[in-house]
Formats: sequence, structure tokens, C-alpha cells
Amino acid sequence: MSQGPNIEKIDKEEKFQIPAKYWILFISALCVILIVVTFNTAALDGVTDTGAGYVVIPFQEGVTAVGGALRQHAQSVKELRSLREENAALRSELDDVKSELSVLQQQSYELSRLQELYRVDQQYVSYEKTGARIIAKDPGNWYHTFLIDKGSDDGLAVDMNVIASGGLVGRITKTGPGWSRVESIINDNANVAGCVLSTQDDLMVSGDLTLYSEGMIRFSQLVDSEGAVVEGDKVVTSRISDKYLPGILIGYISTTHRDYNNITRSGYLIPAVDFEHLDTVLVILRTKDIPDEEETESGK
Repeated sequence: MSQGPNIEKIDKEEKFQIPAKYWILFISALCVILIVVTFNTAALDGVTDTGAGYVVIPFQEGVTAVGGALRQHAQSVKELRSLREENAALRSELDDVKSELSVLQQQSYELSRLQELYRVDQQYVSYEKTGARIIAKDPGNWYHTFLIDKGSDDGLAVDMNVIASGGLVGRITKTGPGWSRVESIINDNANVAGCVLSTQDDLMVSGDLTLYSEGMIRFSQLVDSEGAVVEGDKVVTSRISDKYLPGILIGYISTTHRDYNNITRSGYLIPAVDFEHLDTVLVILRTKDIPDEEETESGK
């Protein structure tokens, strides 16, 4: 029974509600009336102008600002796209320039290498020679033993002398049809009979890889009774060598000291060749001819 008044109150509120379609019709009619009055009279000019000032103008400014921002964004996107295209083109040009520079550097290196070989060739012009590239080497920092790209098919043979950078590199110890193995003078147990160019005193040059880490090789058996050999003197291959042709530069005297026998001197040489950066060499196309005892006796 207590729910009766509440039901009546709800019914009264529902009776006074206006449907949404009537509100739409009312607002539409009001808009039409305002339009007609605006076009035919000036009665609402002040009101409409004031309304425009508060509504339309800010709306237009907002639209203008948004439009300007959109145009600016579109222009920025266009410029960014253009910059990306230019960047891609520049990268492509830079790659081309790098490639050309690499080729020019390689050509410059090749020219320098050929000029160096030519200078070496002119230093030993009396010997017929052929150039060869190093194609492999034994492990280690230095070229103590290595392979070159020419062999027996090119006329190379064991014990032919190998030179580079104006000095003695070593000799061929083995050949194949298209390759040869070279043992350098810095290799352990390598020995070269040499002489001091200024005094013609003989000595023995011995390879030592441990010592070459200091940039030197050893010499011994130097007979220099007058003490004429000094630092910087040139040491060349001796005429009495059984493996090396005479007169090829080995290196320069670095230090000397008198041996315990008080007769000979020993010391260290700085090699003429850089055994850390070899690339190409020259092979002298002849070997040292040592007549055997029978030939010597028959020639008496």
C-alpha cells in the first residue's frame, strides 16, 4: 500500500516529458525563423554579430590554425622526403667516390711497387731477373719462408737468389710448376757468407727470428785487425759464397764487439729489406756456379 504515491508521482513526471523529436522540430523551426529575420531585417544584426564574435570567429581562427599546421606538416613531410632522396643520392655518390678512391689507391700502390722493383732492377742490372708475387707465407709476423707465384715452368730453379727493396731476401729452396718456396736470410739456421764492402773483410751472417724481433740479424767471424769496420758500413754477399751471387746488399753494420779469441769480431746487422711488409720480389735467373774438384783439377 505504501508504493501508491510513488507510482503516481512517476506517472505525473512521465506525462510532462517532451519527446526528443519535438525538441528537434522546435530547434529547426527556430533556426529557420532566425535565418529569415536575419536576411529581411536588421533587428538581430547586433545579436548575430555578437554571436559570431563569440562563436564563429574563434571557430574560423581555430580552423585557420589547424589548416596552417596541416599545411606546414605537409610541407615538412615533403621536405623530409626530398631530403631523404637527396641523402640516398649522396650516399650512392659517396660509395662511387670511395670505390674510385680505392681503385686509385690500388693503382698508386701498384705504381709505387713497380717503381721500387725498377730501382732494384737497376741496382743489379748485370743480372737477368723476373718479378714474382708472394702468394703465401709460413705463420708468424715476418716473411721468413714464403711461396711465390712462379716456378719451374717459368725457368726458376733451386738456389736462385731473391731480392727486394735493394737488398737480399733469400734463395729458392723448392720449386713446383707454378710456384717456388723461398727461405729468407732471417730464418733460423740460414747462413750467408758476406763481406764488408768498404774493407772487403769477410764475415758470416746468420738468421735468428728471435733477434729479428728487434730489427736485427747476427754476424760473426769478422777479421778486422785494424778496426776499420764502423757502424753503418754496408755488408754484401761475398764472392766466396756457395749459394749467393756476389755484391748483393745484405744490410748495415749496427754494433760490433771483439770475440773471446781476441782475433775475430761479432755483432749485429740491420737488414736492407723490410721482412714484415714484403709483397713482390725479383728472382735472379741464374745460380752461383761452383766448379767441383774434378773440374778444377782438369783445368790445371
